[in-house]
Amino acid sequence: MKVNQLLFVFFILMGFKAYSQIPADYLPKDFHESRREALRAKMPTNSVAVIFANPLRNRANDVDFVFHQDPNFYYLTGYREPNGVLVLFSDMQQTEDGKTYNEMLFVQKKDKRAEQWDGKRLGIEGAKSELGFNRVMNGEDFKSANINFKAFDRVFIEKFNDDYRNSARNKGEIYDLVKAFKEQANYNPKNFLSPLKKQIYELVKSTPIENSANVAQIIGRALAYDPSLKSDTDLMNFKDATEIAVKKDLKEKITLKLDAKTNIDVSFLSNNLATLREVKTAAELKLLTKAIRISAVGQIEVMKAMKPHMSETELQGIHEFVYKKYGAEYEGYPSIVGAGNNGCILHYIENNKTKVGNDLVLMDLGAEYRGYTADVTRTIPANGKFTKEQKAIYNIVLEAQNAGIAAYKIGESMAKPNQIARAIVNKGLFDLGIIKSKDEKHPYFPHGTSHHIGLDVHDPGNYGNFEEHMVVTMEPGIYIPEGSNCDKKWWGIGIRIEDDILVTKNGPVNLSEGAPRTVKAIEKMMAKKSVLDDFVLPNLDE
Repeated sequence: MKVNQLLFVFFILMGFKAYSQIPADYLPKDFHESRREALRAKMPTNSVAVIFANPLRNRANDVDFVFHQDPNFYYLTGYREPNGVLVLFSDMQQTEDGKTYNEMLFVQKKDKRAEQWDGKRLGIEGAKSELGFNRVMNGEDFKSANINFKAFDRVFIEKFNDDYRNSARNKGEIYDLVKAFKEQANYNPKNFLSPLKKQIYELVKSTPIENSANVAQIIGRALAYDPSLKSDTDLMNFKDATEIAVKKDLKEKITLKLDAKTNIDVSFLSNNLATLREVKTAAELKLLTKAIRISAVGQIEVMKAMKPHMSETELQGIHEFVYKKYGAEYEGYPSIVGAGNNGCILHYIENNKTKVGNDLVLMDLGAEYRGYTADVTRTIPANGKFTKEQKAIYNIVLEAQNAGIAAYKIGESMAKPNQIARAIVNKGLFDLGIIKSKDEKHPYFPHGTSHHIGLDVHDPGNYGNFEEHMVVTMEPGIYIPEGSNCDKKWWGIGIRIEDDILVTKNGPVNLSEGAPRTVKAIEKMMAKKSVLDDFVLPNLDE
């Protein structure tokens, strides 16, 4: 064999070796293809869906945040880079030379200089081979592709946030792609309505002026669900108007808006992708279960390692080290480690208390593994032993959680676990004298108990009834911050217990049960030796 042939074989083998060191357990391309087909099956004839990748976000100066793909875009494509667009057609399209297609993917253009700085790009050929698309183009060619969006009866998009940065790095940035779409589709947000606004507009149109006071009350209640309605001047003026002539004039304006013609729909994608994503496939369950098990191990290792002299940040670091040790790319959301009164702040992410002391420590964290995010919470005593008061509150929360989990049954209302848990919490607080009545409204349990998890920590869903292969959290809590209207001995106790529950034909399965939940099991785990006990770093302040 000649020298140049040997070199060729050497570099090929080296390439295979490098490739083998990249994670190989991402979702397969046929998963994403099946999701596109499932969405296409819901699309009416002569319609098109346009889904954009997430933009890069600037952290400071010339440094960007680590890129994270839009979950819906990833769900449908598997593409993990910015500056991409998926165009999905309900029916076959035809090129000038007679070739047919029903989807197009636009990706970042291959660029040696950019890849030297920011990492390799799939490009057109990579997207074809690794993601399974047949028709792929560079993002900068999106505008020149001349897709006639006006020719479709319906054009489905997700609502734009319009916060895309124009860095002028290239012509194919998400800013340029969105701009090109808006121009080609004659996009005008004034011409389409959210489902709630459309419902209210129809109510204004159909209700006689003499009954408009009732409509005004409904508009007022709707503001609590969608504060953006306040920006609709005509609607707000109609709500507040007292003169009949003024109301008639506003009713005509609102009716014209309702009857405005547009083929752009901003609700179809979010509604139908929520339906698809709330029920997990076998491939998704495999990754999600691993993310959950990793997170449970993180809780276990912190239970063994926790000492009163540690800081909240240090405890956070142990969790996240475990995640990285297992190959999890990210945390699924900002980690919450709150000691004492900090545990009473639901989304406390500062984690800057320098010593946890003898407080309870609430730890709400989740690993993200191959895009799928766990959400597991444990609350434990920093010194390894619950006090009498801590134990009393903890056991109420645990009882509420166990009773709620039992209701995770196919066909059962997703609202039921919350109702069950709330009744148990109220009874427990009443028995301890913290509230004066079981029916008393109080601030000690201010959130619901159940949400979907998946590609988002709060995965989209319809929240109707439980279905097989849903994965839903169960997370009751009691939070009694300092200054509460009860005996001081309860102040500063914040407890949440959260597990990730798989709904099956045989009943609920707690995927995070590996992390101890009972008082006895937690104290027993905390008494064990940690591999980090002898890990001491030099003092840098001397």
